Amino acid sequence: MLTFALLLFAYLFSQFFRSFVSIIAADLTRDLGFGPAELGWISSAWFAAFALAQFPIGYLLDTVGPRRTMASLMLAGVAGGLLFALSNSFAVSLLAMALIGIGCSPVLMAGLYIFGRTAAPERFAMLASLLVGLGNIGNLVAATPLAYAAETIGWRVSMAAVGMSMAVAALLTFLFLSDPPRVERREGKTSMLGDVLTIMRMRALWFVFPIHVFSYAAVATERGLWIGPFLESVHGVEAIARGNIAFAMSVGMALGALACGPVARLMGEAKKPAVIANFVTLGLFLMLGFLTAMPVTLIAIVLTGIGFFGLSYSLLLSHGRPFFPDHLLGRGVTFLNFLAIGGAGLMQAVTGNVMKGLLTSGTTPAEAYAVIHTGIGLAILLALLLYLRAPARP
Repeated sequence: MLTFALLLFAYLFSQFFRSFVSIIAADLTRDLGFGPAELGWISSAWFAAFALAQFPIGYLLDTVGPRRTMASLMLAGVAGGLLFALSNSFAVSLLAMALIGIGCSPVLMAGLYIFGRTAAPERFAMLASLLVGLGNIGNLVAATPLAYAAETIGWRVSMAAVGMSMAVAALLTFLFLSDPPRVERREGKTSMLGDVLTIMRMRALWFVFPIHVFSYAAVATERGLWIGPFLESVHGVEAIARGNIAFAMSVGMALGALACGPVARLMGEAKKPAVIANFVTLGLFLMLGFLTAMPVTLIAIVLTGIGFFGLSYSLLLSHGRPFFPDHLLGRGVTFLNFLAIGGAGLMQAVTGNVMKGLLTSGTTPAEAYAVIHTGIGLAILLALLLYLRAPARP
């Protein structure tokens, strides 16, 4: 119970930082002059740094253990949060977001590593879904509460407070988190790069990799970057109302993640519910792309549905986990996480620059967001068609 509580507290910050930009986007535009491309780049910097950190983290989890790996890297996130609060330029904001991404990068993987090593295989999906689902409280904080805080005490003070709170989480992790027993392995026979190449050569996972790249990226890009600007520029929704809709989408994400474990146990596997969830998600994105005249209330329902069905992340991780032997568990799950987070960073950077190009060419905001949402839906469709060919079990 203590271990889960420590992991959850730390994971709240990971969820907060991946989605807060959409809520204070208007403030960053006003105070720092950021446009769609700049917002896309600073948001993607978090995901890019997070993704690249997965390679050393997988090695550190298998060799050093989760306690020291988490506590030390989270200090980078503390520094990044405080730097972001003081930022006065695009370059400083970019650096701050990269530091925050590094600080958040070990938390979920440390949790999955501990669950994979200490819990029965049939409980892995349940524990993973609980951590991801309850961790979405961080997403909730980065919605209406952040919108209120930004209006009352300012976005800079709000970010500094979150950074200091993360420092408390890092300290508690170092003092109280327990590492699972180490797995004996033949040292000298492998390397970090060699293990990654071993994972990439697992033919059974080749059709799993693409869905990891696009599935989480879709919901993370919508919630973390575009929901605020979309509601403001296309539908004229005010700040607190935007926060409320983002809050509803975050509730959907939390409930969807919590449902993953029970649904996987009910259906006897993780792949089938993952297919269903991604199919519904792509349909909802295509609704946003083609039904541009929907009222705001219906749009809020669609976005909440994207949150609920789009967060099939723990299902996909649960599907992939049995393919990795114990001595590769840390590197295996972190590689899958690299694909998911790296895909989110790439999608945010690409859609940010596409949006800038569309608006510069004279496309209306409504037409531009229709292109973005349609493109996201088609990307999920392509990955899903490949995923259908993946084996359900090793």
